[in-house]
Parts: sequence; C-alpha cells; structure tokens
Amino acid sequence: MMNIAQYLDSTYLKTPAQSGISNEETLQLDKELAQEAIDNGIFAVMIRPDYVEDIKKYIQERNSNVAVGTVIGFHEGTYSIDEKLAEASKAIEDGADELDFVINYSAYLKGDSDLVKKEFVQCTQLGLQHKKVVKWIIEIAALTDEQIADITKNISTWAAENFSENELPNIFVKSSTGFYQTEGGKPNGATFEGIKIMLDNAGKLPVKAAGGVRTPEDAEKMISMGVKRIGTSSALALIKNESSSGSY
Repeated sequence: MMNIAQYLDSTYLKTPAQSGISNEETLQLDKELAQEAIDNGIFAVMIRPDYVEDIKKYIQERNSNVAVGTVIGFHEGTYSIDEKLAEASKAIEDGADELDFVINYSAYLKGDSDLVKKEFVQCTQLGLQHKKVVKWIIEIAALTDEQIADITKNISTWAAENFSENELPNIFVKSSTGFYQTEGGKPNGATFEGIKIMLDNAGKLPVKAAGGVRTPEDAEKMISMGVKRIGTSSALALIKNESSSGSY
C-alpha cells in the first residue's frame, strides 16, 4: 500500500465560535492534531493563524519536523492585499512553515484579474522571501470548469513570469477551503474532475487537493493523478485504511 501520510496536511480550521468551544479547547484539539501527525509521519498540520505560535512550539519541543501550515484571507478570500500581507507576516513571525492563501476569486469572477495578479505576486513574494511554501486556494466549487482552468493557468503564468524556476515547486494551486456553501448536494471540496483540470493547467506548479478525500483509495487515486498534497480533517482514518465521514 502507498505511504500516503507524507502527502497529508492534517487539518482543523474551525474557529471556537464555529465549533462552540473555547480558545483553550481549540488549542487542545490542535495539540492533539499535532501529536497525531508526529506519531504517524503526517507531513503537516493546517490550523488557524491564532494557534500557530503555540503549535510550532509544541512540535519543536518534541523534536519533530512536522510542518505547521496556516490559512490566510480565510475563507472568503476577499481580504485586501494589505490585510493578507499583514496576516501572513504575523504567521511567519509566529513560525508558520506554509501559508495557504485564499485567492480573491470574487474579484476574479468580476473580471478584476489585475487585482488578483497583484495579490498573488505580492503575497507569494513575501512567503518565498521567508523560505515558506505558498499555496493558493481557488475554491473550485465556486467556479465553472472553464474558470477552474483559466484561474489555474493564470496562476501558473504569473508564477513563471515573476519567480525563478527553482521557486515554482514551493508555489501550489489548491482546490478548496472546505467552507464554501454549495447547493443541491454539490461537492464543496476536491473532485477528480476538478483536480484533473487543475493538473492539466498548473504547468510546473504542484497541486493540492483539499476536502472531499474520504477514503484511502481516493487519496491514492489523487496522488496517482499527480497531486502532491492532500488536505483532510481525516488524516488518521486515511492512514489506517478507513473511510471517513468527515466534512473535509
């Protein structure tokens, strides 16, 4: 069986308000997530920015190299460029290894590609300057197939125009936040169809499938297709060869 743990970003992104628990209880859940990752060879944990400093310290104290990722401009992506830069700078200061930005897909859908390009270049530059991995969430559930192809191709082009060849492996295109509200039972995370479109248009950029990967077979298929990372709230179930009923 394929070792899928090395591809996984074990994810917990609910705020205390969303889950109806306290900050302290949320931090405890993040620590449990981190310990799970340490114990099972999971590549990274993906958590909210408020908890990065504590979780980075927790992992370092255990002499582990599990990466700490966080989300920026989450989950709507409509934060201003300055707000995204400020949030990312704080996360870098707190010890984040990876920054998953939500692209301003609302601006893209309104035709404002200049703003989207500007935020991509400035925010990616900040991350790479600090030797961080940068991922761009395009929210495929909000886009048509043609739009998924177009925005992925644009990100690939902007990356090639503004960054060196050896930096491109650290710039991902990512499918989903897991928080987008769909109608009629439509998936709000990664689908095989959506991921194929991303892979076909990402050029030299790696692709991360996030949300909706609920069985080891699905994970292995995604990896076989060419996905380099998988974001999931059910990392342990996938590693233990179990199916998950989790929402992300």
